[in-house]
Amino acid sequence: MSSTRDSQQKSSAGNAQRAIQQEQDQRDRHRPQHAAEQAPVQAGHQPYPAPPLPQQHLEKPGLEHQMALKPQFMAPDYCGSGKLAGMAAIITGGDSGIGRAVAVLYAREGADVALVYLPEEQQDADATREYVEAEGQRCLLLPGDVRDPAFCRQAVEQVLRAFGRLDILVNNAAFQEHAGALEELSEERFDLTMKTNIYGYFHMAKAVLPHLKRGNAIINTGSVVGLRGSKELLDYSTTKGAIHAFTMSLAANLLERGIRVNAVAPGPVWTPLNPADQTPDQIKDFGSQADMHRPAQPEEISPAFVFLAAPCCSSYISGIVLPVTGSVGD
Repeated sequence: MSSTRDSQQKSSAGNAQRAIQQEQDQRDRHRPQHAAEQAPVQAGHQPYPAPPLPQQHLEKPGLEHQMALKPQFMAPDYCGSGKLAGMAAIITGGDSGIGRAVAVLYAREGADVALVYLPEEQQDADATREYVEAEGQRCLLLPGDVRDPAFCRQAVEQVLRAFGRLDILVNNAAFQEHAGALEELSEERFDLTMKTNIYGYFHMAKAVLPHLKRGNAIINTGSVVGLRGSKELLDYSTTKGAIHAFTMSLAANLLERGIRVNAVAPGPVWTPLNPADQTPDQIKDFGSQADMHRPAQPEEISPAFVFLAAPCCSSYISGIVLPVTGSVGD
């Protein structure tokens, strides 16, 4: 009897599975067959640009005022509420792109802002200062090279003299240039990427640390390619992976001092960095491989930097790499 009952139960389960399968097969046969949709995903209050993007190739270091399609960084829907009131921040690569967007929101939240940038980027830096001052905050311009530890120390000293304090470091300066094969990367080129992208973060963190207090924050800009890798960004991806590890390690090192260290890992973002790297033919499709089928605008990334800087938002968060990638699961 037991064997007969087991056989009936198995048959019943199989019948149920086949019935479900047949129902689904029938639905699938009658479902309209469309080509895969590649429309850009717009999840905010306004539509953002999507491929095809302007076919433009910028000379390095890449200047925002020369871009045919200007990045959107003002975040008009973002209302400040004093999250960073009375604080002072230093942002490397602060003249344009993500750095400019972060500077504007930090000022909107009540912080004075110092911008570190290359001398060639002076026009962009001047424009960013105007945007920061329009938010009612002070802005200090610090042209120089983060590969130089002496400059990093001098920059911090200038911030302290100008603002009397330093509460937030945003490490954001970066160099990126694609390579089709490992053989194309000279030691000099690899060294330039390393010294800009990871040594620069190390130099700035070391320079600010004696002046940070409990409740202060360091925020590093990582990248989705530091999570996934990229076959044509061998050196850049390596530095971004190192930045993620540096973030977690430094967070553990400074935890007992109450200084938080976190990173934001953006996906494709429309900034001067990319048209200064990719060819005009490549840049027209920039961001299309993200699940949202478009690049982010800097104003879609900058609120994450506010969140990680503000003690009222993230006092219980340290050592994370926050992906803002436009793709599911990153």
